[in-house]
Amino acid sequence: MALYRKYRPATFADVVGQEHVTEPLSTALAANYGLKRAMTFVCAVPVGWGLLFTLCAGGVGALVVAMPALRLGIKVLGVSYLLWLAYKIGTASKLSSVDESRLNVTFFQGVMLQFLNIKAWMLALTVVAGWMAGQADAVSRFALLLPVMLFFGFASNLLYAAMGSLLRDWLQQGHRLMWFNRFMALVLVITSAWMATF
Repeated sequence: MALYRKYRPATFADVVGQEHVTEPLSTALAANYGLKRAMTFVCAVPVGWGLLFTLCAGGVGALVVAMPALRLGIKVLGVSYLLWLAYKIGTASKLSSVDESRLNVTFFQGVMLQFLNIKAWMLALTVVAGWMAGQADAVSRFALLLPVMLFFGFASNLLYAAMGSLLRDWLQQGHRLMWFNRFMALVLVITSAWMATF
């Protein structure tokens, strides 16, 4: 079966969003550090996804489908990284304990997270296969889809980071931040388990 048929999405909703991975991180970073500090990650996510999408449009994504060992490696690294981040978030219980060494997600790590997310690979392949592969106007379709996907990734992560930032003062009372961080860590663990099934 041709790649573009195997991964063709049924609806546009099937191709938008990998928020289940990045949005809990955006929320947790903003709740712990504030919106300004979380912006590094918020901006890194669409950059990483845009690079991944560009590579898939250029044909590199077909290697992930053709080489099961590569796909498994991406999955194992991605799940491991998310579990490590969940641990770091889940063990931060006070704003004073949240320092650079405990929950530091750099721009580079935010970009690379997309490359470790097997769902992001499958989404990029789905978009390429469903709307670009075999089309005479594939380059113009790419030029149309890329900014839409980048905007959606940025806007959704910014929204979740803003919510985390708004919760920041409320979370400083009692043990609220500890429970919030544990909940966000649990969301990442559940997401990791879900990603492992792909």
